[in-house]
Amino acid sequence: MDAISLLKSDHDKVKKLLAELERTTDRGVKTRSELFATIKGEMIVHETIEEEIFYPELKSHPRAKDIVLEGFEEHHVVDLLMGELESMDVDDESWGAKAIVMKENIEHHIEEEEGEMFRTARNVFDRDELEDLGARMLERKRRAQAEIGVPVSA
Repeated sequence: MDAISLLKSDHDKVKKLLAELERTTDRGVKTRSELFATIKGEMIVHETIEEEIFYPELKSHPRAKDIVLEGFEEHHVVDLLMGELESMDVDDESWGAKAIVMKENIEHHIEEEEGEMFRTARNVFDRDELEDLGARMLERKRRAQAEIGVPVSA
């Protein structure tokens, strides 16, 4: 699997989970807790493969530097929001609003990656390079999942 296909697959999975989270209510404490834990685990693994492999490789190309730097900052903002959500009770009246803000930040990040960043990656990497990156990222993804106890998924 090439790097872009791997990242796109992760994006699709997280978007589905975020939609499920948005449909929960204040009374769905158990569901919210479980969905949030799943999303957080998926985000940690996804950020790991991007920040350790994909972003550094892409950043070495001058045309990609700015979008990669922005990607790192967007990860940081989502991490802050997830940390705040984790420290709150899911039945807190502001938990749902903060979760929506997290969802919107993640969706914005995905749009930028799948637009400008992926276009740039396709321009600077050839097919073999994207395949090699994908293989390295998939291996790191599996190790990261094991490290933090995220169930292995497609």
